[in-house]
Amino acid sequence: MFQLTPRISERIRHFARFPQTGVSLKQMVMFGQRPSQATLFKASLFLHEELPIRLAHRAKELEEVSFCDMPSIIKVKHWYAQSFQELMDLPPPRLSSKMKEELKRGERNTKEYYDRVPPSQRQPRYYHLGHKYYNDVGNIECTPEMIMYTEEFVKTIERIKQRHDPVVTTMAQGILEYKEKRGTEVVDGDVQQFLDRFYMSRIGIRMLIGQHSALYRGPFRSDYVGVICTRTNIKDIAEDAIGNARFICEDYYDLFQAPRVDMFCPGDIEFMYVPSHLSHMLFELLKNSLRAVVERYGTDYEDEYPPIKIVIAHGKEDITIKISDEGGGIPRSSIPKVWTYMYTTAKAQELEPEFNKSEFRAPMAGFGYGLPTSRLVNPPSQKKEMSPVLTCLPPSPHPSSPTVCTIFRRRPAANLHGRLWHRRVFAPESTVRQ
Repeated sequence: MFQLTPRISERIRHFARFPQTGVSLKQMVMFGQRPSQATLFKASLFLHEELPIRLAHRAKELEEVSFCDMPSIIKVKHWYAQSFQELMDLPPPRLSSKMKEELKRGERNTKEYYDRVPPSQRQPRYYHLGHKYYNDVGNIECTPEMIMYTEEFVKTIERIKQRHDPVVTTMAQGILEYKEKRGTEVVDGDVQQFLDRFYMSRIGIRMLIGQHSALYRGPFRSDYVGVICTRTNIKDIAEDAIGNARFICEDYYDLFQAPRVDMFCPGDIEFMYVPSHLSHMLFELLKNSLRAVVERYGTDYEDEYPPIKIVIAHGKEDITIKISDEGGGIPRSSIPKVWTYMYTTAKAQELEPEFNKSEFRAPMAGFGYGLPTSRLVNPPSQKKEMSPVLTCLPPSPHPSSPTVCTIFRRRPAANLHGRLWHRRVFAPESTVRQ
C-alpha cells in the first residue's frame, strides 16, 4: 500500500519548481515507423526526466485546490505521487565515457538536421528544449544494459498509464463530493479553470506515454508513427464513432434501432492526426445528438426518427465536420454552461462502487464531461495554420429546422511542423506542455 510520506512530498514540491518541456508533433513523427534501439533509449532518458516534472506539477496542484480534502481527490493525488515515486526509483543506466561521447555526437547530428530545415519551418526558440526528445543516434549500438533500461522504463510508464485510467471518473466523483459538501449545483470558475489545466495535462502525459509505448512495442504500420496516423481517414473514423454511439443509444433506451446517421463526405479525406482523439470528439457529440432526438420524439417513434446529419467538407484551408440534428437544440441561456464540467441536462449518473476500475463503461449522458473534455482534446487556436472550433448553436425558431449541434474545423496544413498542446488552456500555440 502506497504511503505519501513527507520525504516524497518534499521531492514533489522540488520537481514542481522546474518548467515543463514542450514536445512537437514534428519531433514525434521524426522517429519513423521503426526507430532504432538507441533512438528509443535517448527518448526514454528524456521522458525519465520530463514525466516526473509533469506529475509533480499535478500532484502539487491537487494538494492546493480548495477541494483537496475530498476522499476521491486524495486518491487521485496519491496515484500521481506513486507514479512520481516509481519513476524516481527507476535507476538510470550506467554509461561509459565512450558511449556518452557517441550520444553527444548524435545530438550534434540532430542539430545539423534541424539546421537543414527551411527557415520558414524553423522554430529556433523551441530547439533548446524540444531537441532532447528526438536525437539522430540510430547508428549507435546499444549495450545490453541500455536495452534492459529501455524495457524497464516502458514497463514502468505502461503501469503508470494503467493506474491513471480511472482518473477522469475519480475526479468526477471528487467534484460531486465537493458539490454535496457545499450544497450547491454550480462549480465556480476557479474550479473550472483547474479542471481545464488538469485534464489538458492528463492528455499530454498520456499522449507521451502512449506514443513511446507504441514506438517500442508496435504494431508497426506504414501509415502510423506510434499512435499518430499520417493518413487519418475521417470517413472511417466517423463510421466507427457512429456505430459506437448508436450502440450505446440502443442499449440505454432499449431501442431496436437508434436514429439513423447520414454522412456526407466527398471521397476519402486524409490528414495527419491522432485517430483516438478525433473518434472521442465525434463519439461524444453524436451521443448528444442521438439523445436529443430520442428524448424529443420519444421511444415509441422509433421508425420515424429524423436522421442526424454529418457533413464533412474539405476546403483549401480547412476540413470541417458539421453535425446537425432535430433534437430541439440548446436554450440560448444555457450556451455558456455547456462547456462547464458537471453541467448536464440529463439525469445525473451515479458512479458505481467500483468506479475506480479501468473497465469503465461509457454512459449515454449524465456526467457533464463530454463537451468540455472534447474541447480540450481539440483546443481552439488563433494561428492560421491550425484553427479548430467546437461550438453549439441554439435552435432555429422554426420547429422543423435542423439544429446545428457542433462544428469541428481543422486545417490540414497543421502538419509535421504544427504543435499539439500548450501549457496554457486554449493557447494559440499547440504543444504537449502539461
